[in-house]
Amino acid sequence: MSDLLDEASRRARRYLAALDARAVAPSPQALAALARFDGLLPEQTSSPMEVLAELDEFGSPATMASAGGRFFGFVIGGSLPVTVAASWLASAWDQNGGLVVTSPINARLEKVALDWVKGLFHLPADSAGGFVTSATAANFCALAAARHALLERAGWDVEAQGLFGAPPITVVVGEEVHASVQKALSMAGFGRERVVRVPCDVQGRMRLEEFPAVTERTIVCVQAGNVNTGAFDPVAGICRRAREQGAWVHVDGAFGLWAAAAPARAHLAGGTEEADSWATDAHKWLNVPYDSGLVFTRDAGALRAAMAVGGAYLAQAEDRIPYQYTPDFSRRARGIEVWAALRQLGRAGLADLIERTCRFAERFAQGLAQSGHRILNDVVLNQVLVSFGSAERTREVIARVQSDGTCWCGGTLWQGHTAMRISVSSWATTEADVDRSLAAILRAAEG
Repeated sequence: MSDLLDEASRRARRYLAALDARAVAPSPQALAALARFDGLLPEQTSSPMEVLAELDEFGSPATMASAGGRFFGFVIGGSLPVTVAASWLASAWDQNGGLVVTSPINARLEKVALDWVKGLFHLPADSAGGFVTSATAANFCALAAARHALLERAGWDVEAQGLFGAPPITVVVGEEVHASVQKALSMAGFGRERVVRVPCDVQGRMRLEEFPAVTERTIVCVQAGNVNTGAFDPVAGICRRAREQGAWVHVDGAFGLWAAAAPARAHLAGGTEEADSWATDAHKWLNVPYDSGLVFTRDAGALRAAMAVGGAYLAQAEDRIPYQYTPDFSRRARGIEVWAALRQLGRAGLADLIERTCRFAERFAQGLAQSGHRILNDVVLNQVLVSFGSAERTREVIARVQSDGTCWCGGTLWQGHTAMRISVSSWATTEADVDRSLAAILRAAEG
């Protein structure tokens, strides 16, 4: 075991050290070599060293270099060094994070990390939270908690009786609602199409003047950080209207909620603390390894009621049992990596990470605009949308950038416009990375 772990460490260090010199996307040859993994399950046992070598030699070249500083496709952060190390240690511990008794260390670090995040987001100290796989799962958990709370008021036990014959619940979303919320709505039994859609402005924010009337059986899903523009819905105004009628407001803040941790950007998240539930990712702007999402609810009892099982299955005496706040009984100890990131960064380091990546996004936008290319959004966070003219021309530039390999940016369709989206989310990105990538994009646009 010791020699194997030493070899894994050596290979991982070599991989990370080579990121700056390689193309961000894997080469066609590397992708073709993945055929090596095809075939039937071997009959005979192999040595662990042989398996590790095969995985590295044929797998490492076929990775997307999102752990480096020049990957700007989607909102994907790299993994902070301390979180990689913590993940290795946690894997060696091999903890089941579902129960306190199976992992006292994870249970304690989960509680500490949840309290720290609640403080960063200015959430109620007594709100409940849980560690899940992603913002999609967090959205689902929050919607299930909302479903429980609203139907309990109406005298309906949704966990026992389901939605058949239940009092109807209205769901309000913006026209720019993210696909993860739509998926969560379908999983929670509300449906993607049975929603009231609120028109949005040119930045993707819900128009407050067109917000509909709500009741005590309405769930409103707002967005903190549009995935294309970084814009925030007018959450404070929506919360005021919802509270007057007893509606539930849920915040989809997969990456945008982290703006609350940076004093210069915190105003963007103003009002989110007035909502009833929140979903975010730690594997985006906090830069911990995948998969790591977080759900919080103001009503702790609603989350526990929606996620816990009936009866005395796996009953424990502790105050907070992790599995009672998430869909999983057995799961990896995600709280360890989140704790490690926050413990190492502190408030100042986290604020610097958020602010620095936002400044890099502004640097991209300024450089592209100065060269005559159209920036489609107000760059208020870490997202940049740029058009290079026609839809066909923009797609050509995106393809050239991806083929060049200096950096990787993806395409998107924004309110009828084909655009390149630049998402700056990684701790590893430097000014040199931005300048090098900007030059590559401009070369592609000139071709």
